[in-house]
Amino acid sequence: MTKLEGLQAPEFSLPNEKGETVSLKDFAGEKYVVLYFYPKDSTPGCTTQACDFRDAYEDFSKLNAVVLGVSPDSEVSHEKFIGKHGLPFSLLVDADHTVAEKYDVWKLKKMFGKEYMGIERSTFLIDPTGTVVKEWRKVKVKGHIEEALATLEQLTQS
Repeated sequence: MTKLEGLQAPEFSLPNEKGETVSLKDFAGEKYVVLYFYPKDSTPGCTTQACDFRDAYEDFSKLNAVVLGVSPDSEVSHEKFIGKHGLPFSLLVDADHTVAEKYDVWKLKKMFGKEYMGIERSTFLIDPTGTVVKEWRKVKVKGHIEEALATLEQLTQS
């Protein structure tokens, strides 16, 4: 597993739910980026995670952070997911999983005895200089957003 903490975050440019290109460099020198990778729109764990980020979105914003979700789903799928759950942040389309591979979250997974490639739920906190200051891999949804927020609070108060 590639550890990115302390390193420059891999650059990315991906379309969001509106077809607009969102790049890491858009936030350089200005904002923290909470970049979270999740397997699939509208699945139970991913919905809970997205809604937890939604519910804490104002707290992240107050700490000068933008939240971005990334999955292989389409713009249409992302748009429906955002609309259904009132998500106030963009979801990025990584259809060919290029960015997931750069962040080393495209993994061999197993479910019900079958093996397949997919996203390993992970979050990266990137500071305004583009450095990964914290990474969470194999994320368990419960309590994760609170931990990410607490980490961001510590960083912004120091």
